[in-house]
Amino acid sequence: MNTAAVSPLLLRPREAAATLGIGRSKLYELLAEGRLESMKLGNCRLIPRESLEAFVAEERRRQSG
Repeated sequence: MNTAAVSPLLLRPREAAATLGIGRSKLYELLAEGRLESMKLGNCRLIPRESLEAFVAEERRRQSG
């Protein structure tokens, strides 16, 4: 299996922010507001890829009226 083609299910905050095209501060703001879900695994804060997709879908619905 080619691991380069596999997308991780969980992203670190820096990766999640880059995926959304926003800064880390904005990402942490969205997490604090509960608009993005995250989980802790050991000392790491991780954001499920599904959470990013759900956030984008919700924002599109919200902005389209």
